[in-house]
Amino acid sequence: MSPERLSIPSYAMALAHVASLRSEDPYRKVGAAALDHDNRVIGTAYNGLAPGFNPPPGFWDDRDKRQKFMLHAEVNLCSLFRRGEARTVACTTMPCTACMQMLCAYGIREIYYRDVYHTSDAPEIAALYGVKLVRITDFPAVDRESPDSQVEG
Repeated sequence: MSPERLSIPSYAMALAHVASLRSEDPYRKVGAAALDHDNRVIGTAYNGLAPGFNPPPGFWDDRDKRQKFMLHAEVNLCSLFRRGEARTVACTTMPCTACMQMLCAYGIREIYYRDVYHTSDAPEIAALYGVKLVRITDFPAVDRESPDSQVEG
């Protein structure tokens, strides 16, 4: 592999990071990306509200009240493929316990994450099911302020 070429985990994590930029959640922006068995991108997703839902004024003000309505990035991601189609998932945050269970049910074999989620049983679940769960932080940063990143028009 060329030194300039991203590894597959770093590539997937960079995609997950970019997806997280679409999240409307002001408190936690989570992105996820899924790759198939040939390392082709199946899809990307982020945490947020159900498609087409417009929250009422003040919805984002109380994190505790609105948290139960948020769809996790992993849930949105798994809606894009069938069981067994994806092999690898990268998430900007370690999957919560419920999302880890779901990823195992979908047959995901490798999960990469950037940020630790301390209230998750993901490591224990991964160990039981033989799923590779690895923290990865060496992916390219996305510079949102770069002059090259400005869209004209």
